[in-house]
Amino acid sequence: MAAGSARHEGGASEPFAVLLDYERRSLAHVAGVPERIEAPGLWRGIAFRLDRFRLASAISEISEILTLPPVTPVPGTKPWLVGIANVRGNLVAMVDIKLFLLGQRTPVHDFTRALVIKQPGGNVGLLIDELLGQRNFTDEMKVEREAFDGGPLMPFISAVYRYEGNLWGVFSMTRLIRTAEFLQAAA
Repeated sequence: MAAGSARHEGGASEPFAVLLDYERRSLAHVAGVPERIEAPGLWRGIAFRLDRFRLASAISEISEILTLPPVTPVPGTKPWLVGIANVRGNLVAMVDIKLFLLGQRTPVHDFTRALVIKQPGGNVGLLIDELLGQRNFTDEMKVEREAFDGGPLMPFISAVYRYEGNLWGVFSMTRLIRTAEFLQAAA
């Protein structure tokens, strides 16, 4: 066989013939569809920890999960507005959600993440203590909302589930970003 030529399935030895064969086979291949679990009574969310609270938000409410990027402070804003970050050329306001809701600053460590939420006027990143991954909850796991002792989080808790011995509050990012206090970051 000559240098630079390769033998391929079906005996094709010309490089162009090999490429044509690859193209034919790739066009004939039907890619699989991503797995979708759509079952009645199943709710899926992104789980995270905020202080002692285990929370989950709808996957559709979170556009991205980031490690904390470099943040530039913005003068004249509330303390919970940490600043702005450049995320792939887009300015994203970074909010310390724990400081906003619970009055405690989020310590930045290896587990700190930012959940990026789309809102009118641009994206906002919410600092969380820890990302806990994806969780699936079923109707059988649902408990009364009042069972969740969430204090100042309760206006944003739409449902509560018991999972692996813990109570998980379903946190509505949509409700949060629509509150007047959240929209007024100027000091």
